[in-house]
Amino acid sequence: MSTGIDDDLWSAIGDPTRRRMIDLLLAEGQGTATTLSARLPVTRQAVTKHLTVLDRAGLVRSTPAGRERRYHVDEAQLARAVAQLQSVGTLWDARLQRVKSLAEAIRRAENTKK
Repeated sequence: MSTGIDDDLWSAIGDPTRRRMIDLLLAEGQGTATTLSARLPVTRQAVTKHLTVLDRAGLVRSTPAGRERRYHVDEAQLARAVAQLQSVGTLWDARLQRVKSLAEAIRRAENTKK
């Protein structure tokens, strides 16, 4: 069963520090490794590595700004991630409903035997 899920995208989003970086970039509109590291409990070098992962996944884009790069969230890719998450949620809701139905059928069968 293919759900159209991009594992690289979700691997990038799966890290709490990277999710916080996305939040900061969305709130601020843009940021550099330096400005982000000032707001996160990690070094500038760690921020740079996280930004590289987000960039490879297409979640952020960068433009040169002097000696640094300014990063911003690619809203189209973020919307794609949200759509994938909604799709997964719908699939799991259906699976959980089937499990609930089976459990209710088992309970009814056991009550009938008593």
